[in-house]
Amino acid sequence: MILGIGSDLIDIRRIEKSLERHGERFTHRLFTEVERARAEGRAHRAATYAKRFAAKEACAKALGTGIRGGVFWRDMGVANLRSGQPTMVLTHGALDRLNSMIPPGHQARIHLTITDDYPLAQAFVIIEAVAEVEGQA
Repeated sequence: MILGIGSDLIDIRRIEKSLERHGERFTHRLFTEVERARAEGRAHRAATYAKRFAAKEACAKALGTGIRGGVFWRDMGVANLRSGQPTMVLTHGALDRLNSMIPPGHQARIHLTITDDYPLAQAFVIIEAVAEVEGQA
């Protein structure tokens, strides 16, 4: 069952300006260490940051809170599975909110898709509850 859906669209130029104006203060406030390492290794780092910014916004919408109610920017991080597929890793307030949404006997799955086509970056998040298989945690 679907617990939440969120989407976000951002102008990459907005992130470029924030990077120019605030540098590490901006990146350390909003992004996890894993996200920063990935973005800083890219030729188009602003686009990489913009996709992750959009993913955080979309995730906060799917959680039903926005960036408030104990959910902070770095509580939501984009990580990639071995296959390269992006997903969200939630901690602290975002994880608490997610756990409060899950019905008994279910576990959460977060589906994420991100893309960019300069000057825009876009993300969609679907939070799904799936029944736990007996004998598995």
